[in-house]
Amino acid sequence: MYSLDLTKPDGRALTLYARHPLDPKIVAPSPFPEPLNASPHLRWHPLRGEWVTYAAYRQGRTFLPPPEYNPLGVTTDPAHPTEVPAGGWDVAVFDNRFPSLGGPDAEEPPELIVPSARAAGHCEVVVFTQDARGSLGGLTLAHIELLLQVWGDRTLRMVQRGDIAYVLPFENRGAEVGVTLHHPHGQIYAYPVMPPVPVRMQQEAQRYYRGKGCGVLQDFIAGERHAGLRMLYEGSHAVAFVPVCARYPYEVWVAPIEPVESFIQLTPDQRADLARALKTVLLKYDGLWQRPFPYLMAWYQAPTDGEPHPESHLHAQFYPPYRTRDRLKYLAGTEIAAGFFAMDALPEEKAGELQRVEIALE
Repeated sequence: MYSLDLTKPDGRALTLYARHPLDPKIVAPSPFPEPLNASPHLRWHPLRGEWVTYAAYRQGRTFLPPPEYNPLGVTTDPAHPTEVPAGGWDVAVFDNRFPSLGGPDAEEPPELIVPSARAAGHCEVVVFTQDARGSLGGLTLAHIELLLQVWGDRTLRMVQRGDIAYVLPFENRGAEVGVTLHHPHGQIYAYPVMPPVPVRMQQEAQRYYRGKGCGVLQDFIAGERHAGLRMLYEGSHAVAFVPVCARYPYEVWVAPIEPVESFIQLTPDQRADLARALKTVLLKYDGLWQRPFPYLMAWYQAPTDGEPHPESHLHAQFYPPYRTRDRLKYLAGTEIAAGFFAMDALPEEKAGELQRVEIALE
């Protein structure tokens, strides 16, 4: 993997990644000449015991731009720059212009009736490819392997900062999940505190590890492999399956078989097989109804507190919004208000639908 660190005219960082050496003379463009100079902040939710971030300036962020303007497309006219330059790069990562979390220089928060804090942290945009009409699932296996390396490099950089508690790479795909830019891309949120969902998962993983001496997801994967009913991909080092406890009809998990704390620790063999598992899921999704399949993909890994976390197990969870070909799954009162999910379909049935989709990896 090759990388090139650049600085945009408005002061934001841009890193280009490629499988071949990059031209050091590439210049970083930006649609914005000046810094945003806006600072988010956190407010404490006393009933839930968690932080909420506030960034009102995000109301003015780019929203469904006209087809002729793609801010994530390669700059072709210097008079009308986009976020990324021309050149032989494969993946580009840049600081989000409208971040929900700020850097270490974030302004002091307002004084309120609840505790408040600076929204330190970091938000990045990850452009998966130069091809505006492409998709994550349409990338070559080598390109997906590179993306896994990029996520590892970004995680490592956040660890080295010393003020980040958790790093979450994710992708929102499709208008149904609120995507406003359709160029294939994802984001990375680096949080100053552990977010509520990873906190709960980490607590369960630690409790299980103390009692069993192994990871909960490690045993869960062994159980799914033994059952075989819901498997979508089973390789030498990675798996993909509809979990027996799925909360969404077409929910899928992707993971290395052996516990790996984060992207940083992946071996080349694990990374290669994980790319095959990931691409298998994405191709099956798109092949299910012969159309682009929307989803939220989130990658969970160990906290970045500098401590060993043998209980952690890197994995992705996919949350697709459809429950049938033409019906969205809206969260019901019991799910939003109580956090108690109610499924209208059995995971085995939906796994069977995906299993029957024929694909060709490469």
